[in-house]
Amino acid sequence: MNVLVIGGTGLISTAITRFLVERGDNVTIYNRGKTTANIPSSVKRMVGDRRNYPLFERQMEKLGRLDCVIDMVCFQPKEAESTIRAFKNRAGQYVFCSTVDVYTKPAKKYPIREEAERRPSPSFPYAYNKAECEKLFFEAHNRNDFFLTIIRPAYTYGEGAGIVHTLGWDTYLIDRIIKGKPLIVHGDGTSFWVACHRDDVAKAFVNAVGNEKAFGRAYNVTGDEWMTWNRYYQIIAESLNAPEPELVHIPTEVLAVLMPKRAEWCAKNFRYNNVFDNTAAKVDLGFNYTITWSEGVKRAVNWLEDHGLIEKSEKYPFYDKIITCWRTSVERMKSELTDVDT
Repeated sequence: MNVLVIGGTGLISTAITRFLVERGDNVTIYNRGKTTANIPSSVKRMVGDRRNYPLFERQMEKLGRLDCVIDMVCFQPKEAESTIRAFKNRAGQYVFCSTVDVYTKPAKKYPIREEAERRPSPSFPYAYNKAECEKLFFEAHNRNDFFLTIIRPAYTYGEGAGIVHTLGWDTYLIDRIIKGKPLIVHGDGTSFWVACHRDDVAKAFVNAVGNEKAFGRAYNVTGDEWMTWNRYYQIIAESLNAPEPELVHIPTEVLAVLMPKRAEWCAKNFRYNNVFDNTAAKVDLGFNYTITWSEGVKRAVNWLEDHGLIEKSEKYPFYDKIITCWRTSVERMKSELTDVDT
C-alpha cells in the first residue's frame, strides 16, 4: 500500500514507519526535516510545515492518490480543517493519532471504553483540541471524504524519550532513583496509571492500515498493567536495581500552586485514574501488550544512558527544596495543632 506518515520521526511514528516497511508498504514521511531518526533507506522523505496550510495542501495534492495517511502530529482544529481539505477524495483512509485524554475526567465508569463521554476541559488545551479534531474528522468520515480510524494511546514511552513523572519528563528523575533520593508523588499516590511501549502501540497503527473493520472506529491502545503511581515508581527502582524509593506525598493542589507549569499535567491528568479497556483494539487490530513496564523501563533507561541523556539531579535543587519546605510545614502544623485530635 502507498502510505504517508505525517511525522514519521517521533517516538511512536519511528516504529510505525519501520513496521510498515517490514510489512512491504511504500512509505513516505512528511515533517519539518529537523529531527534525525534511524529511518529505513527505502522511505521517501518530504519536508514542509503542515501549519503553512496553503503550501501543505499543495504538497499533498502533488502526491496524488494515497491508500492511507497516518497523522501523528495534528493537534489543532485548524490543522484538522487543512488536513480534510488536503485529503478529501485523495486518501482511501485517514488514521488519526488522538489520545485517551479526550475522555471526560474523572470518568463516570472504569475501565474507560471508547464510547465513554468525551468532554475534556478547555483548561487542558492538549486534550480539548484533540477532541475538537476528532469531531471534525468524524464529520469528514460521515461525508465520505475518506475512511477514518482513530487511535487513542495513553502514556507511551520507549527508546528515545524520558520517563514521565509527577513533575514532567525530565530525566533527572532516573538519577534520583538510582541514587536513592526521595521522590515527589502527587496526592497519596493511589490513582491508577498505565504505560505502553511504543512498539506495541505502533503495531496497532500498522494493523489499522487498510483494515476495513477499523473504518469509522476509535480504539484505545494503552498499557494493560494498572499501576498506582506508588507502584509505578517502585517498579522503576526494582528494574534498575536501585534502593526502595522514599515517596514523598504532596497534595496535587499544593504542587499546582507552587509550580503551575511543571505540575500542569499532574493537575489536569495524572491525579485521575487512567484505566482503559483495550478489547476493541485487541479484536480488530490485533493489539497485544507484550512489553511489561519493568522490561520497557530497562530498555528506555539503557537507551538514555547510551546516549548520555540522563541529567544529574543536583542540577535541579528546586526538587529537594520543595520536599524540605513541605516536610517543614507539616512538622510546624503538627506542633501547632497538637490539641486538635483529642
